[in-house]
Amino acid sequence: MEKNHKDIVVITGASAGLGRAIALKFAKHGARVALIARGRERLEDAKREVEENGGEALIFPADVADAAALDNVAAQLESKWGPIDVWVNNAMVGVLSPVKEMTPEEYKRVTEVTYLGQVYGTLAALKRMLPRDRGSIVLVGSALAYRGIPLQSAYCGAKHATMGFYDSLRTELLHDKSHVKVTTVQLPAMNTPQFDWMRNKLPNKPRPMGTIYQPEVAARTIYHAAYHPEREYKVGFSTLQAVIGNKFFPLAGDWVLAMNGYKGQQTYEPAGEDRLDNLFEPAPGLFGAHGRFDSKAKDSSTVGWLGRHQAVPAALTLLAGVAIAGLFLRK
Repeated sequence: MEKNHKDIVVITGASAGLGRAIALKFAKHGARVALIARGRERLEDAKREVEENGGEALIFPADVADAAALDNVAAQLESKWGPIDVWVNNAMVGVLSPVKEMTPEEYKRVTEVTYLGQVYGTLAALKRMLPRDRGSIVLVGSALAYRGIPLQSAYCGAKHATMGFYDSLRTELLHDKSHVKVTTVQLPAMNTPQFDWMRNKLPNKPRPMGTIYQPEVAARTIYHAAYHPEREYKVGFSTLQAVIGNKFFPLAGDWVLAMNGYKGQQTYEPAGEDRLDNLFEPAPGLFGAHGRFDSKAKDSSTVGWLGRHQAVPAALTLLAGVAIAGLFLRK
């Protein structure tokens, strides 16, 4: 799929956090962006920022857990602007809590948004892309799709489920020789408002686990993935560590997370009684792409860069192979 500055792009969870950073990345390339989220006020604010950065925007207040609502958004968008070129499934919610304190309703809600929201968005996109035999769908994943961590069982389960769905869909598109492309981007901890408004049952305020990256770091790779849909992209060395570590040393991971996973997801600041909660309803207030960890967040990722420039590691591997072969040939 070739880049077009007037592409029509759908982004879920687009009013704040990573979704907003993704929207701005497409906007800076002149895209027409459909912003989907629950809260109209933040959507209006995101629309303003998209337009200030060179894009066009339409807003659609909708809950991704509602399949009919997403299909209706897609129909309205195509009626107004024309065929959808790119669909980015980004919306998520989470609960920071031990399993023993979770409720069935909380598991259901996280699953409906974080997993089924990606499924429903994909179905809405496929319904329109398959007859045209073109289009690109990006599923936003996480290192936690490979390695579950304590206190986020619902979110980790949803991301694991998304990977199973993605694997199935990708093989079906390959079988059908479809020109509709699908890809996934696995992310590290991000500096987004997620940690200001996720449901939190712990005594202190939440923080991202491990190395924190700015949302623009992920947005760069997601934008690239939409036009170069390889099987999978990873952002952040911590993501690579999680994938490789869980493959070869899962027991060690269990012990490390058992010892560090609780304190690693909390600050030393008490959460207080007036904590925000966006699980079932949007949290009030205007939030941008960034959370409150700007001073700790990295603004680049070597792993992400290498993923976007795959010819570089391939060339280095080839050069290393030639050098090794040369050593043997001298003997």
